[in-house]
Amino acid sequence: MRKLAASTAACLFAATAMSDAPAHASDGSEELTAYIQCAPYAREVSGIELYGDAHTWWDQAQGRYATGSAPRPGAVLAFRPHRSMELGHVATVSRVIDSRRILLDHANWSPVNGRRGQVEKDVLAQDVSAANDWSEVQVWYAPIGDLGTTRWPTAGFIYSDRARSPRPAASVQIAQAPAPSKTSREFLSAFAGYAE
Repeated sequence: MRKLAASTAACLFAATAMSDAPAHASDGSEELTAYIQCAPYAREVSGIELYGDAHTWWDQAQGRYATGSAPRPGAVLAFRPHRSMELGHVATVSRVIDSRRILLDHANWSPVNGRRGQVEKDVLAQDVSAANDWSEVQVWYAPIGDLGTTRWPTAGFIYSDRARSPRPAASVQIAQAPAPSKTSREFLSAFAGYAE
C-alpha cells in the first residue's frame, strides 16, 4: 500500500464549498483552508479503488467488489445522502466491537478543534436500524464528545475483495493417463544410457 503521508498530501483540497460531512460553517466567514475529504481517505485506507463522490461508491462497487450488511475490518461503510450531507460519506471499519458497534477511520466528518476536513481514527459508530442490518447508524461527533443524534442512512459495506462473477458449472472430466505405448517405451529406452 502506498505511504499514507504521500497520498494524504494528494488528498488535500483548498476549496470548502463542497463537503461530504455534516459539519458546515454557519457564519460564512470560514477561510479557505486545506482539508481531507472522505472518499480519497477511504480509498487510501481500504485499498478499494473507487472514485468520485461518496454517494456514488455503492453503485460503483456492484459487480466490482463484494458488498453486504455485515461489518468487518477494512470494509468501507457507504452512507447515503441525507440532509446537508448531499454528497454522501464513506468511512473505513477499523474494528468490530460487537453486532451493533464498530470503530471507524474517516475524514471530514466532525470539525476537530474547530477545523473541518480532519481525520478521525477509531470513532464509534452504532447500528440503530430496526433490523440490525446497519442501514441506519449514529456516529461519534467530536463537538459534543458523544454519538451524534442524527440517524444516518447507509447503503451497506463494500469489502476489499473483488466480486467474482458467477460462472456456469463446468463438467470436469478427468482423463486417465494412457499406458505408455510401445513407441514411447522404445523412445525412452533409446536414451536410457544417457542418464548415468
